[in-house]
Amino acid sequence: MLKRCAGLQLLALLLAQGCADAKCAPERPDAAPAQSTEVAMLSQRGKVTLHLRGGREERLEVEIASDDPSRSRGLMFRTALPETAGMIFVFPDESLRSFWMKNTLIPLDMLFIDAKGVVVGVVENAEPRTLTSRSVEGDSKYVLEVGGGWCSRHGVAAGDTMSLEGMYDLR
Repeated sequence: MLKRCAGLQLLALLLAQGCADAKCAPERPDAAPAQSTEVAMLSQRGKVTLHLRGGREERLEVEIASDDPSRSRGLMFRTALPETAGMIFVFPDESLRSFWMKNTLIPLDMLFIDAKGVVVGVVENAEPRTLTSRSVEGDSKYVLEVGGGWCSRHGVAAGDTMSLEGMYDLR
């Protein structure tokens, strides 16, 4: 019984440290969620504008994941994501970031963005329910997740820029 409790405590600690980090991967990415199918959206919200080549702009309503619990949860268990919605992960510093798709039920595009708001790289159509580590070369302070295929449909690529309305200063 003591070994079982220690194992559960270790799993809880790993999950609390942030499942966006591939180093803490649990054993079964396809395990069914233990909670209800209702998924609460994050209460912290904002707006992101992507400034694309040719002067075009794309605006999104985003949920803000700026603490360890919300970054760990991310978009897990969601069955849909509207075309004009996403989630922005805000980290305290710039670093190489790595994300996985544990318990994420829909494909996602991930935009890795530096502290100045420049998109340093994009991962497109990340496969749901996998533990594959997804990252890009270059440090990022923000990671913006949108529905799979969104970047291709809207022409978003490395070098584009982002601004955050009323959330954080990009300096």
